[in-house]
Formats: sequence, structure tokens, C-alpha cells
Amino acid sequence: MTTHRARASKPLADPNRPVERAVTAALVLAVLAGLGWIAGMIYTVAGWSL
Repeated sequence: MTTHRARASKPLADPNRPVERAVTAALVLAVLAGLGWIAGMIYTVAGWSL
């Protein structure tokens, strides 16, 4: 029977990794762009009724 040693794993979100920071920044920008698009659509549809 094999034995498994408990290893302390590193946290997944290590702030020292620039790739993860770049991906997080890209996701934040994508969310902001989506919110801006939604706001623009609401503004456009609201303008049609005037």
C-alpha cells in the first residue's frame, strides 16, 4: 500500500507572479468594459423613448 505525505501547497494567487497579475488586470478591464457597454445600451434604449 502506498503512503501519501501531506505537503504544504503554495497558495494559488501568489502576488509575485506577473502573469497572474496581468490576467487579473485584464479581467477587471473586461468587467469595466462590460459595465460600460450595458450602461451605453440602457442610455440608448432610454433615448429612443424620448
